[in-house]
Formats: sequence, structure tokens, C-alpha cells
Amino acid sequence: MQKLLLLGDEAIAQAAIDGGMSGIYAYPGTPSTEIMEYIQASKTAKENNIRAMWSANEKTAMESALGMSYAGKRAMVCMKHVGLNVAADAFVNSAITGANGGLVVVAADDPSMHSSQNEQDSRFYGKFAFIPILEPSNQQEAYDMTRYAFELSEKMRIPVMLRITTRLAHSRTGIVRGEQIKQNEISLPDNLRQFVLLPAIARKQYRELLGKQQQLEAASVESGYNRLIEGTDKSVGIIACGLGFNYLMENFVGGTLKNPVLKISQYPLPLDMVNELYESCDSLLVLEDGYPIIEEQLRGMLNKGKTIKGRLDGTLPRDGELDPVNVGVAIGKTHESGEAIPALVKNRPPQLCDGCSHTDAFLALNEALLEYGRGRVFSDIGCYTLSALEPLESINSCVDMGASITMAIGAADAGLVPAVAAIGDSTFTHSGMTGLLDAVNNNSPITILILDNSTTGMTGGQTSSAYGKIDDIVRGIGVPEAHIHVLKPLRKYHEENTAIIRQELAYQGVSVIIPRRECIQTLKRKMRQKAKAKALNI
Repeated sequence: MQKLLLLGDEAIAQAAIDGGMSGIYAYPGTPSTEIMEYIQASKTAKENNIRAMWSANEKTAMESALGMSYAGKRAMVCMKHVGLNVAADAFVNSAITGANGGLVVVAADDPSMHSSQNEQDSRFYGKFAFIPILEPSNQQEAYDMTRYAFELSEKMRIPVMLRITTRLAHSRTGIVRGEQIKQNEISLPDNLRQFVLLPAIARKQYRELLGKQQQLEAASVESGYNRLIEGTDKSVGIIACGLGFNYLMENFVGGTLKNPVLKISQYPLPLDMVNELYESCDSLLVLEDGYPIIEEQLRGMLNKGKTIKGRLDGTLPRDGELDPVNVGVAIGKTHESGEAIPALVKNRPPQLCDGCSHTDAFLALNEALLEYGRGRVFSDIGCYTLSALEPLESINSCVDMGASITMAIGAADAGLVPAVAAIGDSTFTHSGMTGLLDAVNNNSPITILILDNSTTGMTGGQTSSAYGKIDDIVRGIGVPEAHIHVLKPLRKYHEENTAIIRQELAYQGVSVIIPRRECIQTLKRKMRQKAKAKALNI
């Protein structure tokens, strides 16, 4: 079969195309973004009419995928770990509705917080919802598991989570493709009340979900993704989960690992295999790239006097990613650090791009706020979060998607008036609109800047659900026309823009200011494409 050099994200995308998927739904978020982008760029996906467009947020994506599954077709929904918080209502309940067509939920976790607010581990959600979880240890497994996930979902009539982490998502290696299969035909559920979670129906289906757990554990053993590898040194048995197994084996390239190893890549946890390892070894070491979920389970389940090592006892760092070095230290290998690399270039913190429209918007806001003092600007998640740093130092919060407006409401209620919210165009339609409705209903004395750069800039310039719609949405929610202003954030309009912001800060009600100028990066990209097209015409 064909061999391809792919990122982990791309391997998942290719497997979904090859595995008969009919639609993918997602909101961009590192490290999951490339899954959707790969499918959008795929000629095969286009030829097979695979639906692949960005959703307004992760909840709408999850619900759309559930609707496609209801219709009997295979669907995938992709998000980063904190996006699963947004989708949690639909995700948890989907375990009780069950699936009709295969439904795969890809959750991309970000240990070490390379581009995230926290390190949460999506395996908690899978365990909480009682759905099976697959955790690949390399890109080939990511490809194979994606295809298997659709099959398992249809066999057990339940959604399946595919949990990956940043290093797997964004590292590249060769994979071997399997045969491409046809998409399912439309077929409605045999029970047309299956997706109607009235209490009487939900209670029955919840009991059925609980009844599937023994079968799901058996599948964890039978699939071959969990396996017990024998070893001669019984002083320590090693449980290596997902990418942790890869890091473990990197310490033995050209050598032999003598300890018994239980490789875990499918959940529910195969308890018999764990017990077998425990009973045959003097102690256990657990390698998990994320939270110490299995380690905590083992300390409760197998508290029989043997030592269990991992993140909780300091054998491995409590936070951050695993890597071959800290795994090597945990198993007793010494790693020479070598000489320190000299500092040839002074570290530079990240900053907004030269020419970014957000810079001009915040310069005007900073000046307008001088008479009120610092500490009044509640911001959100996007490129503009970098305005917290020098030289702007404009914002005072960044908690979760959409929190800027609602935090400004609370601060104003506490007496901090004026309070300002700064939110991007894509983030506004993701989860800011309901906050604006609260502000209108309460007539909160807050000023909201919707920073419109006409794209989802932070994740690479994907199409924003807000494009061309913000003004109408703001009017429709009920902000008075007299207090909606569209600004051109350019230095030559600085005085004019500052005056408008200053005027609205003094207003004792809800005002919305929309600084609008296209992202400098997407503009450059368009100009290059136009120049290339012009050259080709010549």
C-alpha cells in the first residue's frame, strides 16, 4: 500500500478519509488544527464530497457530528483539550444517546501548555462519560486506530475518543495507508427514540451504557493495542501509556529492555493485565503523558504494599510533558547534560506582528483609559492576548473563550466602572454572543472592543464564522445603534479613535466598538497569491 510522510494530525485525517468518513466538524485549536486543514486540502476528500468546514465552536461541532452519526454516516469531531470543556454537554450525553454511524471524537491535549491555558487530560472526560479511549504511541498507530475507532464505534454503538498530545500531533514520520472503503449509506436508527433523552429513555440507555463496560474492557484486551511484554528483571514493572511507550523504547534503541512492560493504548483499563503485571513484579512505574490518571487508579485498586512510582511520588515531574530524558532518568539511566549552550541571542518574548491592527486598537484604548487608571481591561483568547506584554501592557485577564465580556460584567457589578472587554471576531461568535446578551439585558456599564481582523488569526488564518456578520449580530442582540462604532485601526486615525473610545467609556450602558482591519498575515498571503496568479497569466 501507499506510504506517506505525515504529521500525527495528518495521519488521523488520512485515516478518516480512507475509513469511510462522510463529515468532519471542528473549531481550530492547537494542536488539533491540522486535521481539518489536511482534509480541506485533500483532493480525495473533495472527490468523495466529505463535508469539511469549520464550526462556530466545539459544542456546535460535536452536535453536528452527532447529527451525522444519527443519519448513519461516519463522522469525526476534532478539538483541543480545553475545547472539550465547551463540547462537554453534548459529549457526555452522546455516550447515553449512543452512535448510529461511527462517531470519533479527537481530543488533542497540550502537556507543558505550549499554546494553552492548562494541561488538563482528556482521558478524564472519556472515563467520566464511560466511552472507550484510544491513545496512540506513534503516527502509524494514530492512522490504524482512527480506522479501528470507526469500526469499534459502530460495533458497540457508542462514540469513541481518540486522545493525542502535542508531540504526536506535530511530529512527522512515515505511515502505511490501508485500503480506502466506501462511505455508509443513510440509515436511521432502528429505535427512533434513541436520541431522545427524556428521563425515562435516558435511564434505560444509561443502564445499557453501564452494561457495555465489560465488553469494552474485553475489546481493550482483544484489539492488540494493549499488550504485556515479558521481561526478566522483575524488580520494576512498567506501565507505559500512549506516547510514553515511545519515549520508553527510545531509551533502548540498539539495546534490550529487561523489565516487563504493559503498553496501554486503549481504555477502559484492562484490569486483568494490570493485575498480572503487579503480581509478577516488586514495584510499578507508570509513564503517562498527562495527568497521573492510571497511577491514581492503581494506588486505590492495588494498595497492597508494593511501591507505585510515577508523577505522584516525584519519580517523574508532576507537570509538563514526558520526554525520553525524564523517562530515562525514571528507569535509572543516566543522561549526560553536556556543556551549556551559550546565549548567542537575547531571548525575546512573543509579540504582535509588525503592522497588526490590534496594536493600533490598544494604543488608542491605552490613551483613552489614562484618566481612569490601570487594571480595567478584560481580554480573551487570541493573538491580541499578547497585548498583556510589553510594550502595550493593555490587558488584565485571559481565562477562557468568551470570558472577557462576562468578567467585565461582573467587575462592573462590583463597582469597577468603566470596565472594558476585548474580544476577537472569531472568539466573539465562538462564545461571546451570550455574554453580550447578558450585558444588554443588565444594561451593564461596559465598553466592548470586538477586534475584527476578519480571520481566526491565532491558529493560522482559518475562516472566521463572524466574517461580515458582526455588526448585524451586535444590533440583533440589542446594543443601541448610537453606541456601535466601527473604527479603522491605523495610526493616522489614532486621535479620532481615541476620542470615540473615551466617549463610550463615559457612557453608563453597553457600548460596542469594532476596530476592523484585515490580519496583516492573511493580507500578505492574499497579495502573494494575486502576484503569483498574475505572473502565471503573463
